[in-house]
Amino acid sequence: MTNPHPRARIFVAGHRGMVGGAIVRNLLARGVDPSALILRTHEELDLAEQGPVDAFFSKERPDVVYLAAARVGGILANNSYPADFIRDNLAVQTNVLHAASRNGVSRLLFLGSSCIYPKLAAQPLSEASLLTGPLEETNRPYALAKIAGIEMCWSYNRQFGTQFLAVMPTNLYGPGDTYHPQNSHVIPALIRRFHEAKRSQAPSVVIWGSGTPRREFMYADDMADACVHVMALPDEQFRPLLAADRNDGLAPIVNIGVGEDVTIAEIAAMVAETVGYTGRIEYDATKPDGTPRKLMDSARLRALGWEASTPLRRGLRLAYQDFTKNRAE
Repeated sequence: MTNPHPRARIFVAGHRGMVGGAIVRNLLARGVDPSALILRTHEELDLAEQGPVDAFFSKERPDVVYLAAARVGGILANNSYPADFIRDNLAVQTNVLHAASRNGVSRLLFLGSSCIYPKLAAQPLSEASLLTGPLEETNRPYALAKIAGIEMCWSYNRQFGTQFLAVMPTNLYGPGDTYHPQNSHVIPALIRRFHEAKRSQAPSVVIWGSGTPRREFMYADDMADACVHVMALPDEQFRPLLAADRNDGLAPIVNIGVGEDVTIAEIAAMVAETVGYTGRIEYDATKPDGTPRKLMDSARLRALGWEASTPLRRGLRLAYQDFTKNRAE
C-alpha cells in the first residue's frame, strides 16, 4: 500500500474508539509514519471545550483530520441520555470544524451515522433522502447533531473553500467496540449477553423488540479502509464530493455500507452460534424496534472504487475474539 497522506500531519480525533482505532491501524498499515500521527486522549484534550481545541490546532497545525470522536450508543442509551447526546456531539464537531477551518486543514472527514436518514425513507437509503422526512424518535437528538455537522461541512466549504467531507457509515462492530449490555450497539450487546448466558448456563436470552427489523452491519476495519480510501482520492474525484459549487442539492456526504442486511433475529442467531450459546432466544415485543429497516445505498462509494471485504460471519468471529481477549470479565 502507498502512503495516502505523504508529508502530512494527521489528527485522528477519537483514536481510542472503535472507528478511530481502526483508522489509525489502517493508516499505519498503508505506510504512514507513526510520527505523522497526532493523537490525544480525552484526558489530554477535551474536544467539547473550545479554548483547548483552538490552542491545540494553533500549535499542532494538522494537515488532515479524521473526526471520529463522538458520543455514541444504542437505543437504550439514546433514550436515557438525549441531552448528553445532542450537547456533546454538537460541541465536539463545532469546535473541531471551526478550528480546522481557521488553521488551514487541507482535508477533513466527518463521521456521521445512517440514523440521519428519515425513519421511513425509501430503501436502500441514498444520500439524496437526507431531510426528506421525520427521523426515528429514539435517536433523534443524536441524528440532529450529526445532520448539523453535515450542514457545517457544507457551509464551511461554501463560505471558506474548505474541503470537509462527511461519510455516513452503516451499523459498525469490531475490535475496540463498547460491550456494555444496555448502552452499546446491537452486535456488541449481543456478544456480551450471549457470552454471559453461556458462562452462567442461562436457559434463555431475551432480546429487545420483535426481531423483525432489518439492519446492515459492517466490520470496523472495512469502515476505516473506506474512510482512508476516500480521503486519499485525487482532487478531481474528491472535490466534486464537497458540494461547494454544485446546485443539485446533494450534501457533501458519502454512504459507507456493505450492500446487504439481515433481521435482528438472524443476527442474534449468528452471534449465539459464534459465541457457542445453545439456549433459547426470546423477543420482548413491548420494547421499541427502532427504524424498520436501514440498508445503505453505497453506489456512490462503489463508483469511487471501494467495496467491503469482510463477510459478516468472519467479522463476528474476529469481534468475539477481541471481546474474549480484551474485554470479557
